[in-house]
Amino acid sequence: MDALQADLGKSASESYMCEVGIVLSEISFMLKHVRSYARENRVRTPLAQYVSRSYVKPSPYGVVLIMSPWNYPFMLTLDPLVDALAAGNTAVIKPSAYSPRTSAVLQSLIAECFEPDYVAVITGGRAENQHLLGESFDYMFFTGSPAVGKEVMRHAAENLTPVTLELGGKSPCVVTKSAKLKLAARRIVFGKFLNCGQTCVAPDYIYCDAAIKEELVRELIRETKRQYSIRALANPDYGKIINEKHFRRICGLIDPDKVVYGGGSDSESLRIEPTILTDVTWDDAVMQEEIFGPVLPILTYDKLDDALEIINSRPHPLAFYLFTEDKATMRYVTDVCSFGGGCINDTIIHLATSNMGFGGVGNSGMGSYHGKAGFDTFSHKKSIVDKKTWLDLPMRYQPYTDFYNKMIRMFLR
Repeated sequence: MDALQADLGKSASESYMCEVGIVLSEISFMLKHVRSYARENRVRTPLAQYVSRSYVKPSPYGVVLIMSPWNYPFMLTLDPLVDALAAGNTAVIKPSAYSPRTSAVLQSLIAECFEPDYVAVITGGRAENQHLLGESFDYMFFTGSPAVGKEVMRHAAENLTPVTLELGGKSPCVVTKSAKLKLAARRIVFGKFLNCGQTCVAPDYIYCDAAIKEELVRELIRETKRQYSIRALANPDYGKIINEKHFRRICGLIDPDKVVYGGGSDSESLRIEPTILTDVTWDDAVMQEEIFGPVLPILTYDKLDDALEIINSRPHPLAFYLFTEDKATMRYVTDVCSFGGGCINDTIIHLATSNMGFGGVGNSGMGSYHGKAGFDTFSHKKSIVDKKTWLDLPMRYQPYTDFYNKMIRMFLR
């Protein structure tokens, strides 16, 4: 927790809730279920293969490379490691150079728990990343930006190495007329400004019905003040931007003319106030890239279908959030929109469970992990037929006869 506070300014409460506790939950879940996941799964044998026993045997890939990001450096390193080890693999871990104190803790922790032939930690920056990507692994697991994900996939292709890519994107938060706006504002503010917005599944922007915009903005401002105080930059539980490069990038996305709340910053502490923008259009700078910071732009729509058409015309997001009390709208939106995962009437909590897989689709990633999905990700499923020797049906062997052809047609139909 001290390391997370030093790297990202996270409070002890946030560090346990969003990092340490989630890892412990994944470990507990795997300890409870790994024996059943690792069992051979017997399947039906077709009559043409009589007499045989057919089964699927989960097997480890071998040596796995896990490359993790800086925004949740503890959880996003150890969660996939838990799944990889549960499936029987060995692993090489490469944490981000942007969170050096947490990387040092991980290195110490792993060295205490595992021999380096089983799990090894490699620290460093781009040179180490490039070297690792040039090595031949049996599986690669990467969490980070789509741009770097493409580079990882390019290197993996050279050795035909299977990959899981956990990326990001501009995750929309759609708010309809029927939403309970006070509760919606509370949950949106929590999900957006957690870790100063440096969360891959944070609501990137709000797309709300024009009729409720003013009331929603009032509730968002009220809730932001309640959760972070009117002096957020002095709040000891409010974190910081990871480095000066990202600090300046995020500040450059804030249009002062569209700020209705926040907008202030402190370059010495690398802190940016929770900031809300209105009257935003798709042409604004803040809508041209994933924000990954505490800036919340608000767009409006007159017809929900028009908003969904625009969302679907853009790269598929990692997450999608819908606030509505109308069940038909819930079904319709989740049917017609493509996204990695999401919540109805809440934000980000869908990733905090081992009972569902977490992952992206299209530009936001491929593959998933957590719980059973994680075990399956790091397992190759061997399909095996155990053919008995006390009976051998002759019709597959030459010379072929009309009688054998009739038998084959009887079995294979």
